[in-house]
Amino acid sequence: MSDNNAQSYWKSNIKIVLALLSVWFFISFGCGILFVDTLDNIRFGGFKLGFWIAQQGSIFVFVALIYIYIYFMDKLDAKYNLESTKLEKISEEYSLEEDKK
Repeated sequence: MSDNNAQSYWKSNIKIVLALLSVWFFISFGCGILFVDTLDNIRFGGFKLGFWIAQQGSIFVFVALIYIYIYFMDKLDAKYNLESTKLEKISEEYSLEEDKK
């Protein structure tokens, strides 16, 4: 990968990470602490929404963010044609290990 492609890939990766961290911060700190009193006026499953987000909802969002990160990184890898490079490296490592046996 050329230096320009590597820098572009890294910048795109950082943008994805910062966007997902912003969502994480908003859900955990914003909805779980700052806006909890406002959200408590809404009921979700019999519980106050602010309480539910602080206790359960944030966990669901965090797991969803992991899958969203995987999805976007797969698209980014495909854009920069890194998937084939990874597979080639893995197959080379596997063949080297087999040759040692």
